[in-house]
Amino acid sequence: MDRIIIFDTTLRDGEQSPGVSLNVEEKLQIGRQLEKLGVDVIEAGFPVASPGDFEGVRRLAREIRGVEIAALARAREKDINIAWEAIKEGENPRIHTFIATSDIHLRYKLKKTRDQVLDMACAAVRYASRYTGNVEFSAEDASRSDLDFVCKVFEGVIDAGATTVNFPDTVGYAIPWDFGRMIRYIEDHVPNIHKAVLSVHCHNDLGLATANAIEAIKQGARQVECTVNGIGERAGNSALEEVVMAIHTRQDLLPYQTGISTRYIVSTSRMISLLTGMAVQANKAIVGGNAFAHESGIHQDGLLKERSTYEIIDPKDIGLSQGLLVLGKHSGRHALKAKLEDLGYRLSDEEIDRVFVSFKAIADKKREVYPEDLEALVAEQVLRIPDRYRLVYLHVAGGSGIRPTATVGVEIDGEEAHEVSMGAGPIDAAFKAVAKLVKTHSRLLRFAVNSITGGTDALGEVTVRLEEDGHVVTGQGADPDIITASVKAYLNALNRLYYIESVGR
Repeated sequence: MDRIIIFDTTLRDGEQSPGVSLNVEEKLQIGRQLEKLGVDVIEAGFPVASPGDFEGVRRLAREIRGVEIAALARAREKDINIAWEAIKEGENPRIHTFIATSDIHLRYKLKKTRDQVLDMACAAVRYASRYTGNVEFSAEDASRSDLDFVCKVFEGVIDAGATTVNFPDTVGYAIPWDFGRMIRYIEDHVPNIHKAVLSVHCHNDLGLATANAIEAIKQGARQVECTVNGIGERAGNSALEEVVMAIHTRQDLLPYQTGISTRYIVSTSRMISLLTGMAVQANKAIVGGNAFAHESGIHQDGLLKERSTYEIIDPKDIGLSQGLLVLGKHSGRHALKAKLEDLGYRLSDEEIDRVFVSFKAIADKKREVYPEDLEALVAEQVLRIPDRYRLVYLHVAGGSGIRPTATVGVEIDGEEAHEVSMGAGPIDAAFKAVAKLVKTHSRLLRFAVNSITGGTDALGEVTVRLEEDGHVVTGQGADPDIITASVKAYLNALNRLYYIESVGR
């Protein structure tokens, strides 16, 4: 069977989702999980974008093995130099360079002629080929480009040394049958296409990213660029889990194979959701909370008689059976470590100790501790950037006929400060007190509360999105007390803002 290369861009395009900003340790945890999942290529970032992005890419290239690490670079020598410096210690590192080919981009963004763009594309690939024989070229906005011009560019960059050529639907404009026609046209009209892998990168603006990727495979594409949970710019990208499970489930129509270990799909989805702060919608295909839920009596009856009557995928195939194991207050450190490794978290002994202390504190408050609870604790105790602001204590008073008041103690750069404030509700009062303490002028764009698991004793998970001076960040907090979780999320977002600003300096 033909092998489909899975190129995961969760750490590059996925991180470009509004409000997502991963630190180096979070990128490493995700990279290790993607390695376990079995992706072929990890696009680790855009190294020229910032020192933080450069360091994240370099750490992944140094520490991840068995997976190609790719770095994105514009068709500029400076970008390519920095990209190579970031990935040169990786296994078979890939430089991924790009330039737009559509007339609308040439006219309004690049202000270049087609001949100039062709020369820049070929020169960039030749330059990158001095560093590595693993060079990918992308024709940005290919789906709105003149196909004969794209063919000319692809022929030129393959001659210049490109081993992968990518045809992106950058703005999610394509319709499946027409996108398939474009891919077939490239296959038929680029004379040296047999010397390179043809790739696609589809966006989901019309909700068709996965459908376009599947049609492209049918017409000859052999690499799909995708993200876990479909996250990414605007409406996101082709979802890795959807593409992989479509191939896995419909072998009658899609006789291809991937290197993905599907049993790690759910744990990878949960990790990405947790660390990016982007919740997975309940009705999301494959990994949504309702994907294998059956409420209709007719469906339940059929399912009890024969699973395949209403389920085309066995939940165990994507790792859902792992969610049945729970830990309690009598569970030991080794059981905790084993469960965390099942979930994809490889922690040091010191990190396990920190999580174990929090785990015991939570286990004393609730009867069972679920995988989702553990993931929240890992994010809280291990993966966060060093905190400039840390919650020391919180006391709130409120109720019917009483003006809600919050007293908050926060450690700032190692020194404790406290503030009292009133608000429309206890969370509003607590946020106002924190804002006074840290002297922030940030604007709250989003506030969301979720129960991580069922039951009235469940950990509450709060996600906030803040904006300040053009920077948008997401913060998360978890606690059985929802007000405490809210303040933790707010402080986490403020720490991220401070981190971005300090890196920028």
